[in-house]
Amino acid sequence: MSFHARTATLAAALLVSVASVATAQEHKTVMADLLFDVTQAEEKIMGLARAMPEESYSWRPGEGVRSVGEVFQHVAADNYLLPALQGIAAPAETGIKPDDYQTAVAYETREIDREAIIADLETSFAHLKQAMSDVPGSKLGDELSVFGQTFTARQLWVLTVTHLHEHLGQSIAYARTNGVKPPWSR
Repeated sequence: MSFHARTATLAAALLVSVASVATAQEHKTVMADLLFDVTQAEEKIMGLARAMPEESYSWRPGEGVRSVGEVFQHVAADNYLLPALQGIAAPAETGIKPDDYQTAVAYETREIDREAIIADLETSFAHLKQAMSDVPGSKLGDELSVFGQTFTARQLWVLTVTHLHEHLGQSIAYARTNGVKPPWSR
């Protein structure tokens, strides 16, 4: 092999190596940022779930709208469903299947009390964070069909975090309407 051919081969190998390191670093940064955000949302959602008294868990702002408890149950269900849509199975005891949305609906509409809802939230957040931590960077660009739309895995993880913030805002409004000041703003 000529000197120029060896140099070109070495340069190509170096570029592939640098690109692999950059991709791995991007994955760590993206997932680390998303996990940080999930942890922040978790602390606030859990704080609200604990601050809301039992009697307010059945309060709803209007007919056909989720109650306080139902919002928390919905968050827990989707903390299992959204990773399942990426091939990370929900624990068997949840009954949640990625190809059957009604299994998530059944999970979130169970009749359970405040303490069970809080326990579900804690367990679901642990599952979500572990699922996010375990995702290989090579999978973030994979395309997924979810609810009739095409997403990359990265987009679905961003949607997962956005979903948490949507329901965090809803929970803040519910708490304030019920005279409960969010714990972090005292």
